[in-house]
Amino acid sequence: MLKKKNVLFLCTGNSCRSQIAEGLLRHLAGESFESLSAGLEPAHAVHPLALRVMAEIGIDISNQVPKGVDCYLGKTMIHYLIVVCDKAQKSCPRVWPGLPDEKRYFWPLMDPAAISGTMEEHLAAFRAVRDELRETLVSWVQEVEESALLY
Repeated sequence: MLKKKNVLFLCTGNSCRSQIAEGLLRHLAGESFESLSAGLEPAHAVHPLALRVMAEIGIDISNQVPKGVDCYLGKTMIHYLIVVCDKAQKSCPRVWPGLPDEKRYFWPLMDPAAISGTMEEHLAAFRAVRDELRETLVSWVQEVEESALLY
């Protein structure tokens, strides 16, 4: 069996988007990828609505915790880096040790925790981010797995 490739999802607080992405990838392709997430300024906890919208689709991320990028930088080989927010894209490491540019992705997603409105509007924003990430990850996993077959 081939060794899993480490995928790091990076955003600012590591409480919403990157946590959702981590859980989705683990669920969709955990046999091929080790799914990790981190933030530049990690929050104290995963956002409760991130937990809720993932539970709605049968994925439990309640054991995940926000982590700082320093947990991985210089300590863990990262095969793919996926930045999921504008703020992190502007201030995150441009060069990751051993990671070529073509393995670094930028998927800008709205911050569902930053919207204002009713509980239903908040839930709708979290669901929209979850669903966009799921769709993007399904395509990305297929693309990466197909390109691996060429080499």
